[in-house]
Amino acid sequence: MTKTLAILGGCGGIGRQLVSDAAQGGWQPVVLDLARSLAAHAPDVRAIEVDAKDPASLHRAADDLGEIAGFVNLCGYAGDAQPVMEQGGDDWNDLIAGNLGAAFHAAQAFAPRIKKGGAMVMTGSGLGHFARPGYNAYAVSKAGIAALTRQLALELAPDIRVNCVAPSAVDTAFLRGGTGRSDEQQAERLNRDTYGANIPLGRIAEPQDITGPILFLLSGAAAYITGQVIHINGGAFMP
Repeated sequence: MTKTLAILGGCGGIGRQLVSDAAQGGWQPVVLDLARSLAAHAPDVRAIEVDAKDPASLHRAADDLGEIAGFVNLCGYAGDAQPVMEQGGDDWNDLIAGNLGAAFHAAQAFAPRIKKGGAMVMTGSGLGHFARPGYNAYAVSKAGIAALTRQLALELAPDIRVNCVAPSAVDTAFLRGGTGRSDEQQAERLNRDTYGANIPLGRIAEPQDITGPILFLLSGAAAYITGQVIHINGGAFMP
């Protein structure tokens, strides 16, 4: 039986790994991403152009896709690090819209397409739970995604499970400007050697460290798990 998995942000670093891992696990992944991201990283699976900040675009993609077994929202981006008191209003609104707003609109568009017994996985961030200086709107939006996950889990139960993964820094283009928003060659946001030295497991996360838990949450092995935030951070934050 075909298990269609819609992956919003499937051209990003975690998304590319998830497409590969999901296909090997018996899923039929479908990538949803910006036109420029699809052009730069054309997937070898079905792809649908979408702008996650445009609700109409999300609903058109959902209509085009039809019934699915699972949905993963990986889209999101961070701005330049700066204190809250120095954050421009336009930048604040853009980050909230591009992270929390996109997650809200995507849930409205795709949840009705998930068949009974299916699952949705959102992507938050450790920064939404463990405050660090300079991440202002990004951290707030990711904290909101955790709250949105709990709301959806309650409202969509018992037919659909909704959970969230909250990674720490992951070795992807996100650290170098982000897929679709840069040439992925910018200076990294952090010193990975210093960062890794302060992680109990001694290294920065790789994409497969995140895709494994996502696929677990989508699977029958997680049939009694909903409304949870799974922290994936090598022990850096232990709530």
